[in-house]
Amino acid sequence: MVNTNTKDISNPISAEAKDKILSAAKAEFAQFGFEGARMQRVADRAALPKPNIHYHYQTKQRLYQAVLENTIESWNLAFEELDSEVEPAVVLETFIREKLRQAQKDPAASRLFANEMIQGAPNLGPYLHTEMHAWLQARTEILRRWMEDGKMLTVDPERLIFLIWAATQHYADFQVQVLALLNRAQFNDQVAEETANFLVSFILRGCGLTPEGETR
Repeated sequence: MVNTNTKDISNPISAEAKDKILSAAKAEFAQFGFEGARMQRVADRAALPKPNIHYHYQTKQRLYQAVLENTIESWNLAFEELDSEVEPAVVLETFIREKLRQAQKDPAASRLFANEMIQGAPNLGPYLHTEMHAWLQARTEILRRWMEDGKMLTVDPERLIFLIWAATQHYADFQVQVLALLNRAQFNDQVAEETANFLVSFILRGCGLTPEGETR
């Protein structure tokens, strides 16, 4: 993880303050990018004094890295506790629906991450090669075990996860286009549910799995 320790560990940042700062920073970076973002506006968005922001995240660079890592970790929670004994259809459906829910509720996070990737991951490069790589390998190991046990078709496990990421985050990164072409005013719960049902059915059937409530 990127080191975002405070200057004085005897006075650690509270969970509430951290959430407010990271949420405000995410909105600021998503709107203005790294170069255009301003720490004062982050403080204004968080309704906190600017010195509080600098105390816990001494530079804009550290704050930006903290926002990016926090975003990835929140995305991965739905696919965190994997057990080879659990049915793969249940796990994959949960992962897809949760990723799409996050795309609906927090599109700024996905756009911020996409912008970082487009620029060549200048801030997340080391993280992708270490923590994120280890996370991916642990999940693909479970997927391969399911395949070996005949619980699902043999597919490329890494690219299956990439497909889920891409299919769900598309509805955040290109939300304006999606809504315009679907002739919908907003990405509301109905649109999200319709989309989730389609993605779950399409992806699971491609893995030789039957979504709950469907028949082959």
